[in-house]
Amino acid sequence: MAAKPTSTRRRESSRIAILDATRALLGEVPYAKLTIESIAARAGVGKQTIYRWWDSKGAVVLDSLLAVSENPDGGIELPDSGDLTTDLKVVLRATAAEFADPAFSAPIRALMIEIIADPALAALYREKLQQPTHDAILTRLRSAQRAGQLRPDADLPLLIDMLYGPLTHRWLLHSTTLDDTFADAIVDAVLHGFA
Repeated sequence: MAAKPTSTRRRESSRIAILDATRALLGEVPYAKLTIESIAARAGVGKQTIYRWWDSKGAVVLDSLLAVSENPDGGIELPDSGDLTTDLKVVLRATAAEFADPAFSAPIRALMIEIIADPALAALYREKLQQPTHDAILTRLRSAQRAGQLRPDADLPLLIDMLYGPLTHRWLLHSTTLDDTFADAIVDAVLHGFA
């Protein structure tokens, strides 16, 4: 028997309330003090409702962050102006801006700590965020390769690692400012080696 429309709407409204409560609480308390109990209280649901959909606090946080950035059609698509350098600079500048934004950076940094210790959460992160992003970038790079903007023998997965490695390294270590200038320098340096 199919779920009644009202119960489906109620479940969806509870799920949205949980994700909204999680994001709101992340802006108010350090990640270590965020609890399933506090999320449930803020969302107006029982803890069992949260555990019905998510196995851990980290999984709720991951989905709450994804809910803000998800494409309505569920896909990730990179810009394709025909100029790979320009397109990658747009993407890396946006990534640097996210990393520099405390509202994004604090919860994702804490989430990374949990991912290191939780293989199930790491697999979820790879499935929901890392792999779709990697695939979208790979699609754009293949298009550039076909257009002759990259060497035919270029190792595209390595190129992606080289684009994101320096940005992630500086972000993880709280080192120098992450800005457009740094993002542009990464793109220029990496593409110089693969053009």
